[in-house]
Amino acid sequence: MRKSLVLSLTFLFVIAGMVTPLFAQGTTPTVNPEVAKWSVITAGFALAIAAAFGALGQAKGLSAAAEAIARNPSATADIRFALLLGLVLIESLVIYVLLVALILFFVQPFPA
Repeated sequence: MRKSLVLSLTFLFVIAGMVTPLFAQGTTPTVNPEVAKWSVITAGFALAIAAAFGALGQAKGLSAAAEAIARNPSATADIRFALLLGLVLIESLVIYVLLVALILFFVQPFPA
């Protein structure tokens, strides 16, 4: 009984998902040029801020790692691993902001 109930609910959801777009309205949305302009400006500022603070974080991490290696040369491998992991995570955040900024720059966020 449970298997037939799951199958019938799945079938119902599939049918409902196929019928729902039929009731969508066909009006064309209007583009507000002010919103489009400010989204591009905001993307530029977000990229600048993320790149600046990402670079500062990487510089601080590198200087701390160099100082730690100078104090304890036997722990070089562990310090290097932690440094590279931290640098990768910091850089990935900047790349995520770059991706969002590129989407806002080149893809029209509000269709005409």
